[in-house]
Amino acid sequence: MNPLKEPQRGMTVIVKTIAKFVVPPIILFGIYIVLHGHLTPGGGFAGGVIVGSAFILLTLAFGKEVAFQKLKRSTASVLESVGALIFLSLALLGIAAGGWFFLNFLPKGHPLRILSAGFIPLANIGIGIKVGAGIFAVFLTLIVFRVSAKK
Repeated sequence: MNPLKEPQRGMTVIVKTIAKFVVPPIILFGIYIVLHGHLTPGGGFAGGVIVGSAFILLTLAFGKEVAFQKLKRSTASVLESVGALIFLSLALLGIAAGGWFFLNFLPKGHPLRILSAGFIPLANIGIGIKVGAGIFAVFLTLIVFRVSAKK
């Protein structure tokens, strides 16, 4: 097959090169926002959006084939369900621990320390997984519908 006649997938070499270097720090920053959401502005939703946008950047830079190799739509859907189950499990564990929905059953610790907010960091992790995977799954679904509508 002639590489000159093959349609180019994704964007230019410059965008692809920059994306290779920028995506890992974006994911790391999103994880930082999720884990420190009880101490600083941010949390599960903001961090999940940042992580999801990193995968969207991969999709835009390299094309949907590369994005499907990194994180399949079915995997994103499963991760979204896992995030929701983590969040719901924390709520139900509160009922089991003392009879209140979302009762904080973990010790609160000392202010301004990572392990100082009871189960709020765990809830942020669940929300971050759900939001990040959900945003990426919606984006991939829109891509699939756009491609099938074009044909």
